[in-house]
Amino acid sequence: MEMLDLLVVWAFVLGLNYYLMTLLQWYNYSFYRICTKHHKWRWHVYHALLPLGVFIATHLFKIIWLFDLFVGVVQLPWLVIWAIKLDKRLVFTPRVLRFFGFLFLLLITDAILGSLQAKTPFGLYLLLIALAHLGSQGFEKLASRGYIQLAKSKLQRMTNLQIIAITGSFGKTSIKNYLYQMLQNKYNVHATLGSVNTLLGLSQDINNNLDETTAIYIAEAGARQKGDIRAIGKLLEHHYAIITEIGNQHIEYFKNIETIYETKAELLDSPRLIQAFCYHTNPLDKYCPPEPKQKILPYPGQIRNIEATLEGTRFELFLDHQWVAFQTNILGAFNVENISLAVMVGFYFKIPIPQLKKIVAKLKPVPHRLHLVHVNDKVIIDDGFNGNLKGMLESVRLASLYEGRKIIVTPGLVESDEASNKQLAQAIDGVFSIVIITGELNVEVFASAIERPQKVFLKDKSQLEQVLQTMTFPKDLILFANDAPNYI
Repeated sequence: MEMLDLLVVWAFVLGLNYYLMTLLQWYNYSFYRICTKHHKWRWHVYHALLPLGVFIATHLFKIIWLFDLFVGVVQLPWLVIWAIKLDKRLVFTPRVLRFFGFLFLLLITDAILGSLQAKTPFGLYLLLIALAHLGSQGFEKLASRGYIQLAKSKLQRMTNLQIIAITGSFGKTSIKNYLYQMLQNKYNVHATLGSVNTLLGLSQDINNNLDETTAIYIAEAGARQKGDIRAIGKLLEHHYAIITEIGNQHIEYFKNIETIYETKAELLDSPRLIQAFCYHTNPLDKYCPPEPKQKILPYPGQIRNIEATLEGTRFELFLDHQWVAFQTNILGAFNVENISLAVMVGFYFKIPIPQLKKIVAKLKPVPHRLHLVHVNDKVIIDDGFNGNLKGMLESVRLASLYEGRKIIVTPGLVESDEASNKQLAQAIDGVFSIVIITGELNVEVFASAIERPQKVFLKDKSQLEQVLQTMTFPKDLILFANDAPNYI
């Protein structure tokens, strides 16, 4: 019986920490962000507070059989069902495996020293959990410093490498991808993979993926608080800075727009800065020192005759004292500015205009950003990775050009404000026949602001496929706008 009780306590500890590590992985291993940014507090109650409360109460009053029953019948089955329904489950990275290895080591040590007998107070298990997390966090911080220093040393060895760093609120990943396609025709270029944009993520990319023969490295820099961009700048010491349009994206982290401006302007603080390309409406003058200010070139410059439809995009850019016409299969009027910047940088790097026109014509879309496909005789616009107001309004406008019935699937804007979500909902109201709102974050705003279309509310996306099969028909257009994970 004692062995069974020991195994049940281990199962409780492992289940609790599976939940904690899942959330830590979502929120960049920050307990502060788990407590302040996670929207579904009932998950904390079901999978953390309730198991902890039952553990403490049953052991205080020595009702161990009730605790064993709770773990076997309630905690673990509930946790398994929760994990199965997630669309972003725990990934057993080396960091996660190290944590569970450390936790197992503590549990085994405790079992050897005392097992579950009276010699081992039940409160010791809570201490072991705390020690496991403190030890893991401490080790990872030390390991991260070493990894960052390793990346710094590698960059210092690559004396001929030119580094382009990109930050901003909107369009970072798209610009990075267009710029990579632009420059790779002439140079050996490496760009950070996917949406990697943290200090540690960039360090891993440099250590593992950056070939020492690379001529140009394009790095995306993200931030959740002041100082994040400056830390990335100290690692990269980049030669070129690109600051895209700045808005209230991630306003819940920064609290006000001034802090966002100040944080993004940190990218201009590089000792090797040669040239900076900044979106023309960004008020960065009072946030950057005098010397970098002289190196700022506003973009996108002069643009005219923009034509953005479901078939593609055309525009003219004033370049090298002449108007140059461009045509691309990339969708979205806002992408004209992104592509124009890539063209400007390409021209700066001595790519001739005729070649730039050919490259723009062959540009490949960024996955899940206004990507149009035809599936089962339906038109699908996959805009799942576009989570800002400007981009989502453009996807709604493009959908409005379609003559058939239109359906949108969206959670709304995440890490934004109520006014922006209301503006998005009002735009949706005039275009779509069916609005499928996923998640619970913006249900109230969308329920009140959307009047004309049929509304379907899904707490999670597990039922989405069935709903679409039931409610959509051939020739329908379906827009997937901002595919946020179901923990939002």
